[in-house]
Amino acid sequence: MNSTKTSVCIITADGHTTTGMHLTGRQGIPCRLIIRIPRKHGITRSAFLIKNDNEKDFKEMPLTWIGLWHDFDLYEAWIPTKETGLFWFYARLHGFGGEYLVCRNGSKAVIDHVYEGFHAFQFTVYDRHMTTPAFIKGGLFYHIFVDRFAKGEPDTRANKHVNPERPVIIRDDWGGEVEWRPDEHGEILNNDFFGGNLAGIREKLPYLKSMGVTCIYLSPVFEAYSNHKYDTSDYSKIDPMFGDEEEFKKLCVEADERGIRIILDGVFNHTGADSIYFNKFGTYGAKTGAFHDFSSPYHEWYNFIKYPRVYNSWWGIMTLPTINKDSASYRNYLFSEDGIIRKWLRFGASGWRLDVADELSDDFLMQLKAAARAEKSDALVLGEVWEDASNKIAYGTRKKYFQGRELDSVMNYPLKNAIVEFVRNGNAETLEWALETELENYPPEILDCLMNLLGTHDTARILTVLGGKILPNDTPREIRHATKMDAVSLDSAIGLLKLAALIQMMVPGVPCIYYGDEVGMEGYNDPFNRACYPWGHENTDLQEYYRKLSTIRCEHRLFIHSNTRVLYARDSVFIFERYTKKEHLICGINRGYTPFVFDVPGQAGFFKDLLTGEVPEDTITLFPYGSFLIFREK
Repeated sequence: MNSTKTSVCIITADGHTTTGMHLTGRQGIPCRLIIRIPRKHGITRSAFLIKNDNEKDFKEMPLTWIGLWHDFDLYEAWIPTKETGLFWFYARLHGFGGEYLVCRNGSKAVIDHVYEGFHAFQFTVYDRHMTTPAFIKGGLFYHIFVDRFAKGEPDTRANKHVNPERPVIIRDDWGGEVEWRPDEHGEILNNDFFGGNLAGIREKLPYLKSMGVTCIYLSPVFEAYSNHKYDTSDYSKIDPMFGDEEEFKKLCVEADERGIRIILDGVFNHTGADSIYFNKFGTYGAKTGAFHDFSSPYHEWYNFIKYPRVYNSWWGIMTLPTINKDSASYRNYLFSEDGIIRKWLRFGASGWRLDVADELSDDFLMQLKAAARAEKSDALVLGEVWEDASNKIAYGTRKKYFQGRELDSVMNYPLKNAIVEFVRNGNAETLEWALETELENYPPEILDCLMNLLGTHDTARILTVLGGKILPNDTPREIRHATKMDAVSLDSAIGLLKLAALIQMMVPGVPCIYYGDEVGMEGYNDPFNRACYPWGHENTDLQEYYRKLSTIRCEHRLFIHSNTRVLYARDSVFIFERYTKKEHLICGINRGYTPFVFDVPGQAGFFKDLLTGEVPEDTITLFPYGSFLIFREK
């Protein structure tokens, strides 16, 4: 196969070397696959088997011997790239020991006799014209839960129109205990408001700039009854408790002046029952909305089973009626030139984070992204996906998130879980597997935009996860409220968080700080992870550590895009490198209980530890719970 432009993937099937390559390719650009087989196997016959994701059976293709490399035979095959989508492949060989397969075993490629339960390699072909926004690459997200971040002047809470039958609680004790008890009917209303608003965020922009933030991810800001705003009442309005359109525009302008973008949380799978669209509680008029008016223009947006009381809702939560996303009227409302997606980009936002992206169809996501890019050519579209998004199956359908027309990237929960497992328990192999999986499965353009998080509004605070007692998800709120860390546990957790933050900040993608994690906020799951930012009571040591890491990121271009490879991942030690033609960085963490000696590559004196300022010699002793971050310019 001849082409002036090809890509190359190399697999070393020795059972020890991490695969360490991108198993992805652009549509229409030939991909050359080279498999290295240890010569000791004496291979006499070989075959390459491949199928696309829609096929039941593998097809046999040529696997050609092309030469030697050290103690390896080299075999070549070409992966078809005419169509976007997933492909699965492996090799079948015959040698001195009989029949073999070349397949996956965790993050390694192996040659093995096992024929049952083997894992084929995944290869992703994506649109050759796919691009992702440059503005976020090498940057830093900061996730703000608006009501709890900062209270700016004037206090905007009095602006909200409230249904007397659905009261709210106005709090004047910033930093007080969040309301966690159900009401007299046993319902959790999330209706206490501390007064955080857009003006408060605007006033704190200098702080965010000092922390290296380049993009603020706002939890929902549109009109809604609750404090979390995932029960949208009106997509076209800023919630009066947070401000108005002019305040939003002002925030975007002043943020942009500091090199900070704003992305919004789009909750398009469901609305609130208390909304202009559904209006179950009559807040928006006595006989309006889909619940009260069968002829309402919003009626077709919802799936009524027995009108009006029985309807589809998100996870059975009746205050969150699910939207019929196939409704032409709804899609026009969102995606037209004057629709919601383009309106808020026009007013200053730079992109969207999409809530429960798994529940949005492929064509819905394509239309959404097309609308966003029509308004702003570099609009960012991120999805909430909790698993490997390259091969995710949701509701029986393989998603096409990374084929070029749906998402620019996703929230990186798999890596978050692996970082926690390593930092808390020393499991370096799990972290290696998570990092290698995304390095292989995610197109580079997607990888460079990954939202690398340690905590969100949906998870317990990372400090509590690392140092607190492990509580099951169904633990009663009374217990979660009463369970606190003692001083010793807290001090230990802060040390572990520094290790976790180091990994988070140094791996490919864009780190995301959940507001207050950088200053030591604690708390189990909702609502205890949504307390007020402790202005004036921060852990300044932890804060300065985060600031140091963000400064390092700002100073080096390899964080925009680089090659990445795991160098060592066992015995509770994890070491990886990132490198370009001009820069080389190696990060090492020892979560074990014995020192580990690392041989510094190349000549002594060329590297500098960016954490300590020291220049290492031939070796570095990585002490228990220690770390290094060495860097050199080539």
